[in-house]
Amino acid sequence: MSILKETMQAMKDAMKAKDTEALAALRAIRSAITNEQLELGVEELDEKNTIKVLQRLVKQRKDSATIYQEQDRQDLADTELAQVAVIEKYLPEQLSEDEVRKIVQEVVSELGAENMKDMGRVMGVANERLAGKADGKTIANITKSILA
Repeated sequence: MSILKETMQAMKDAMKAKDTEALAALRAIRSAITNEQLELGVEELDEKNTIKVLQRLVKQRKDSATIYQEQDRQDLADTELAQVAVIEKYLPEQLSEDEVRKIVQEVVSELGAENMKDMGRVMGVANERLAGKADGKTIANITKSILA
């Protein structure tokens, strides 16, 4: 079942349960996926693009929560983090930092990367292998630490 169909059913359940935070997150998912479909001119997004959309939504909400916390608005930060939890249910399970480090190390070895000049090549391959399984920021930080 596609994520769009899953979210439609989950929206119905959230409406029945009067769960406003889940409903807002599910509506955001549907809206973002629909917008991406229109932008790409496709009938249905493939899994890779759907995961990118969901990761973007999670990142936006985490960034917003951080800003709200800096401004002592914990109530708004909690709302954003609750939506993150709902959106993450539709993402593949995230790898631990150690697992990401292992995969990045393999990429570095395969490419023969030695210093920061090779970071772009390493990041390209690592992002492809870890698509949807790890945050880009985490991959970049681990890559920097390995190549430094």
